[in-house]
Amino acid sequence: MPSYTVTVATGSQWFAGTDDYVYLSLEGTAGCSERHLLDKPFYNDFERGAVDSYDVTVEEDLGEIQLIKIEKRKYWYQDDWYLKYITVKTPMGDYLEFPCYRWITDEKEIVLRDGRAKLPRDDKTQILKQHRRKELETRQKMYRWKEWHPGFPLSIDAHSHSDLPRDIQFDNEKGVDFILNYSKAMENLYVNRFMHMFQSSWSDFADFERIFVRISNTISEYVMQHWKEDFMFGYQFLNGCNPVLIRRCTEIPKKLPVTMDMVECSLERNLTLEEEVKQGNIFIVDYELLDGVDANKTDPCTIQYLAAPICLLYKNLENKIVPIAIQLGQKPGPDNPIFLPSDASYDWLLAKIWVRSSDFHIHQTVTHLLRTHLVSEVFSIAMFRQLPAVHPLFKLLVPHMRFTIAINTKAREQLICECGLFDKANATGGGGHVQMVQKAMKDLTYSSLCFPEEIKAKGMDSKEDIPYYYYRDDGIKVWEAIKSFAEDVIHIYYESDEVVCEDVELQAFVKDIYVYGMRGVKASGFPKTIRTREKLAEYLTVIIFTTSAQHAAVNFGQYDWCSWIPNAPPTMRCPPPTEKGTVTIEQIVESLPDRGRSCWHLGAVWALSQFQDNELFLGMYPDEHFVEKPVKEAMAKFRKNLDEIVNTITERNKNKKLPYYYLSPDRIPNSVAV
Repeated sequence: MPSYTVTVATGSQWFAGTDDYVYLSLEGTAGCSERHLLDKPFYNDFERGAVDSYDVTVEEDLGEIQLIKIEKRKYWYQDDWYLKYITVKTPMGDYLEFPCYRWITDEKEIVLRDGRAKLPRDDKTQILKQHRRKELETRQKMYRWKEWHPGFPLSIDAHSHSDLPRDIQFDNEKGVDFILNYSKAMENLYVNRFMHMFQSSWSDFADFERIFVRISNTISEYVMQHWKEDFMFGYQFLNGCNPVLIRRCTEIPKKLPVTMDMVECSLERNLTLEEEVKQGNIFIVDYELLDGVDANKTDPCTIQYLAAPICLLYKNLENKIVPIAIQLGQKPGPDNPIFLPSDASYDWLLAKIWVRSSDFHIHQTVTHLLRTHLVSEVFSIAMFRQLPAVHPLFKLLVPHMRFTIAINTKAREQLICECGLFDKANATGGGGHVQMVQKAMKDLTYSSLCFPEEIKAKGMDSKEDIPYYYYRDDGIKVWEAIKSFAEDVIHIYYESDEVVCEDVELQAFVKDIYVYGMRGVKASGFPKTIRTREKLAEYLTVIIFTTSAQHAAVNFGQYDWCSWIPNAPPTMRCPPPTEKGTVTIEQIVESLPDRGRSCWHLGAVWALSQFQDNELFLGMYPDEHFVEKPVKEAMAKFRKNLDEIVNTITERNKNKKLPYYYLSPDRIPNSVAV
C-alpha cells in the first residue's frame, strides 16, 4: 500500500505547542485518505519548536496531492497550536511543501494548499477554485471594516486586541501594553520619582537634565548640547524624525509679510530676498494644519496651547539650512510679529521652541499615525480580505503586515482613545489629534506616498543643491531596491499586462484600498484598478516602503530627537508671545511642559523608539510562504542590494557627530509593529 511521509513543524513562540488530538487527511486528484490521528495527549509531539514526522499509509495512490486537512480536537482545555508548515514525501519520492504559519484554535478544520503561488487563472479544478473562494469568504467575515472616527481611513472592526483573529494578535500581548511599557520606561529612565510633582514647573533648562538620561546615544546628547543653535534647528527639518515637511519656497506667501529689511542680515550672497527665492535658496515649513485645532482641555488645572507657525529657512554658503523668520500664527498683524535671528535671544529662542512643539504634533499625528500606521492598516485589512494565501501578492506582502492591525488596535484601546495615554502629555490630546487626522486626509494622496515623486514635488530632489538631506538619499536607495524586488516577483507570475488586468483578486484588493481606505475620494489619486505590470510594481513598492522604511524613518528617531524636552515640547502652558522684547527665561520655562508631562513624554518616546524583541528587518523572510526557486533567487538578490545600502550608509556615517541611520535596511523592521 502507498505510504506518504508527513513532516509537521510547530512554531517556536511561547505556548505554540499543543497536547490536543491532531488529525490529518490528504486529498489528491485520484482520491482522499482517511483521517489519520497524528498525536494524542501527552505523546510529547507538536511541542514548541518541534519537527515531527509520521508515515501515513493509504489504500491506493491518491494522485497529485492538492490539499491537506488538519483538525485539532480539544483534550482538556483550550490549547492553541501554531503550525508553521507541513511537508509531504510521496511514494514516488517527490517533496511537497504546504506553508501554514497560522494558529489553529478551537475545534475547526483548516485546509492547506501546497506552497506554489497561483493566480486565479491558474486554478483549473473545481476543488481548488472552491477552496480559494471559501478562504476569502471566511476571511471577509473575520476582517471587517469599521469607521473609528468620521473622515478617518477605515480600520478593523475590533474593540480590543483580544477581539482580533488569533493569527494577527501579538504573541505576547503584555509586550505591547502601552500603559505597562510607558510605566516601565519611566522606571528604567529613573523619572518616576518626579511624578508626584505632576503640575510643578522645572526651575530652568538645566533642571531638565534631571530626567535626561545620558545613555550611549550620541544624537540625544548632541541635541541637548546644541538645541539652541540655528544650524541644529534647521538640520532637523532634513534629518530629524519629521524630515517630510520642508519644501523649497518658490514665492513668499502673502500671509508671511517678510521684507528684505527684516532678513538682510541673515542672507549671505549679496542678493535680495526675491533673488534668493529665484535661486532656490529659500525653504519654508508651514504648520497651517494646526490652525483652529482645539488644545487639550482634559486637565482643568493646566491650560494648554497650540500654534500654527510659518517658518522661513535659508541655505547659507556652507549649504546648511538655517531659520531666518518665524511667524507663530497664520494671520499677519500687530499681535502676530515675525520673529528674527536679530531679535533678543529669548524672543528668538521661544519662537523656535514653538515651531519645534508644532513640529512634534504634526509628526506624531500626521506623519507617524496617519501616514504610516493607519495607511498600513488599510493595506493589511484589504490584503486579508481579498488575497488568498496561495496568491503570490499575499505571499509577498504578508511579512510587511505583521502585527500592524494588532498595534493599531492596541493604540485605539489605550493610547489615542478618549482619556487615553495621549491625553496625558500632549496639547493635541482630548480630541485635537482627531481633528488633525480629519484635516490631513485631504493631503493623503497616492503620489505623496511615492517617495521619489513626493521629494521632487517639494523641490527637494537635487543632491547638488541640498547635499546633506540623508533622509532623501537613503530613502531613494531603499525605494529602488524594493521596487526592483517587486518587479522581479511580478515578472515571475505575470507574463504580461493582460494577466494583471485579468487578476480579479488583485483588482478587488486595489478597489478595497480605494473605497474603504481612501473613502472613495477621487482626489486622493489612489487607483481603482491596475492595468500594467509597471503600475503594479509601483503600487507594491508604495505598500512595502510605507509599512517598512517610511515608518522606520519617522518612528525610531523619537528618543534621539525628542528626549530633550525643550527641543520637542509635547505641550505649551503659556500662549504664543504677541510682542517682542518681553520674553524672559522664566517665561520660557513656565511655557514648557511641567514635570509630570515631561516624564510621560520621555517614557513615551523611549518606548516608541525600541525594536520588538523578535524584530524582523527588511529582507528577512524566515516564514517561507514562497517555495519556488525563482522567487528565492529574487529574495537573495534583494538582500544583496540591501546589504550594499547598509555598507554605503555605514561608510558615510563614520566619524559623523550626527550619523543618519534610520533608513539603513538593517534597522528597518519589515512592518509597522510599534
